[in-house]
Amino acid sequence: MIQVLFVCLGNICRSPMAEGIFQALLQAQKLHTVMSCDSAGTANYHPGMAPDHRTLKVLKSRGIHTAHRARQVLHSDFQTFDFMVAMDDSNHQHLQRMFQSANNPLSQIVRMIDFISPADNPQAHREIPDPYYGDLNDFEEVFALLSPGCQALLTHIQNPR
Repeated sequence: MIQVLFVCLGNICRSPMAEGIFQALLQAQKLHTVMSCDSAGTANYHPGMAPDHRTLKVLKSRGIHTAHRARQVLHSDFQTFDFMVAMDDSNHQHLQRMFQSANNPLSQIVRMIDFISPADNPQAHREIPDPYYGDLNDFEEVFALLSPGCQALLTHIQNPR
């Protein structure tokens, strides 16, 4: 089974949103028996907490539900997950540092923004912006980036270049 871990800072906004979107894609495309996903944060700010209420609202408005609880990335995740998908450069660098000290790491670390086409990124973001200090519109903008990005990531996993 191919396993994907979405990673942001606190694991209550971007990464659980990406997890929900990706899980919905797996279900819709009947791939949930061969692929799975989870999410985690590089920081341990919100252990055991549900995603931010705005993340849940945006997902629910698209028929996506999640029972996710926040957790921190573990060194053991590098043996479990085939892909670790970082939401921003800071997350990516953190994962790279952890990768170097992990025991027999198997994960491929990628940046989510690299799977988003310019047409789906009209503001030319260089990373997935953290909506935490913003309003609901910021969460909607993140969803608008993550939705096509998750589909492109899924396509990449199914058909590696």
